Amino acid sequence: MPDSYNVVSTRTFTAPAEEVWRAWQDPEHVKRWWGPHGFTVPVADLDFRVGGTSLVGMRAPAEYGGQDMFNTWTYRRIEPTSLLEFDLAFTDASGTRVASPPGVPDDVRHVITFVPGTDGRTLLTVTEFGYADEQARDLSKAGLEQCLDKMTDLLAS
Repeated sequence: MPDSYNVVSTRTFTAPAEEVWRAWQDPEHVKRWWGPHGFTVPVADLDFRVGGTSLVGMRAPAEYGGQDMFNTWTYRRIEPTSLLEFDLAFTDASGTRVASPPGVPDDVRHVITFVPGTDGRTLLTVTEFGYADEQARDLSKAGLEQCLDKMTDLLAS
């Protein structure tokens, strides 16, 4: 049994790498794709630079309680249109850390790669590291897949 479990999701977008990259650095874009289906994003305060920390808040739909949930993304590496690396932490509305859900590390390392195709498409791979168990990994992957579904819709419009 491994010490930890990682999430790996890939998606090919019918958009050039510059547009897929913009989805991660433009607050208005992040508001349109972050969170599972039905969730909204009232807060996307991005400090998009190495060492910067962004605060992103999503709101659950009423049928799921309507609560707000916040994360920070603290950037480790930014290589425009090719690689993005950040640590995600669970926080309150002010960016103060709160307990992570069971099985989720305090800092979830994310590595996102952008590979341009010759046909104007972009292959995106998101890897999240360090989940303590398969259930936490699988829940995160399901949420990420829904985010990527929303990103697909955003980039197709």
